[in-house]
Amino acid sequence: MRILKSEVKLCLSCMEEHKVDIVEVIEHESFKGVKVDFLAIYEHCSNSDEYLANEDMIRANNLAVKDAYREKAGLLTSKEIVCLREKYGVSQKDLSEILDWGMATITRYENHQVQDRAHDDILRKIDADPQWFIEILKRAKSKLSQKAFDYYYRTANAQYRKQKNQYLISSIRANYADIDEGEGTGFAELNLDKVVAVINYMAQQVSDLYKVKLMKLLWYSDALHFKRYGRSITGLAYCALPMGAVPEGHEQIMMLEGVSYEVFLYDNVAYKFVPTPGFEIQCLTEDKIQVIDKIISEFGTLSTQQIVDKMHEEEAYKCTDSRCIIPYSFAKQLSIE
Repeated sequence: MRILKSEVKLCLSCMEEHKVDIVEVIEHESFKGVKVDFLAIYEHCSNSDEYLANEDMIRANNLAVKDAYREKAGLLTSKEIVCLREKYGVSQKDLSEILDWGMATITRYENHQVQDRAHDDILRKIDADPQWFIEILKRAKSKLSQKAFDYYYRTANAQYRKQKNQYLISSIRANYADIDEGEGTGFAELNLDKVVAVINYMAQQVSDLYKVKLMKLLWYSDALHFKRYGRSITGLAYCALPMGAVPEGHEQIMMLEGVSYEVFLYDNVAYKFVPTPGFEIQCLTEDKIQVIDKIISEFGTLSTQQIVDKMHEEEAYKCTDSRCIIPYSFAKQLSIE
């Protein structure tokens, strides 16, 4: 028995006024033929050594039995269903409507009824896949007010972007699993927050920041910082490709949350990077800003071809085999100080 709190009140067990303990005890019951252990809450009378449950406690204990069963059966508990719903900011009634289950189904699952396996699978799918929730939300649009639909759509999209960003981060980090954190990444651990911050800072300062140019400015910034301080800024590793240095995982980096670009169609697709509205650059220290400013002053006004030509003249590029990682040790021979 564990005492949760105590209060002086009229005890309904012995009908005397005294200190009554609210306690938590382990109970054992059978639900749907399955034996379960659960924590029950009671009032405890020290005079009669008896336990008494009011209506709220009876409801809570009944739900605790069912949640213990759900855990044992591999079903979502009532609290997990509440968390799932709150993640999308959707009401009990509206989630039931969206799923076409009847208006009170989710309310029952959160309060007293154990869901069946088929409904549990659907709830788990919603929890794990915001994009799927968006699709069924669209199908149920006519059942919701426009205000509610717009709100649920925004929150679901936010969850989708968050999940997508985590997938991208995991994918990028997987690319770096076998890259040496010395020569390969400039004796710095890959820091994607700094990568996004550097891209935004450059986009604020350079008006024509197209993809190829951005890749070179990133390399020059990391290389110059390594030359001055013995560490790169971002921990990015760069591969020697025909048009110069390109960060490993650059395609996924472009899609990270906080990175914004506009798409233009010329002879082929061109990506112009722009500042992300509201993005605050907080993780770049003064020494890093000074290095980036130096690179922007040297190369910010160059055309894409001019900066590619400049890259091709660097010893780091000339001495690295095609499609291999450029060692940071070549930063010592960088053309700028």
